[in-house]
Amino acid sequence: MPALPSPDEVEAARTQRDQLAAWGVSWPPPKGWKEQLADRWRAARQDVAPPPQPSPAFAQETLDFG
Repeated sequence: MPALPSPDEVEAARTQRDQLAAWGVSWPPPKGWKEQLADRWRAARQDVAPPPQPSPAFAQETLDFG
């Protein structure tokens, strides 16, 4: 599966045929291609778990200087 670009990456390279091909977009790009890539990118990001938050005990220990 090709690496999915962020919406900012799409805007930066949207006219480059080779870059579109690397993202799996046919040439000429079909109507709605940017929205489809953005949707796929968001869906892939949801699969990544956010980093764990420090526990309250850890936060207290790191802030307790005395």
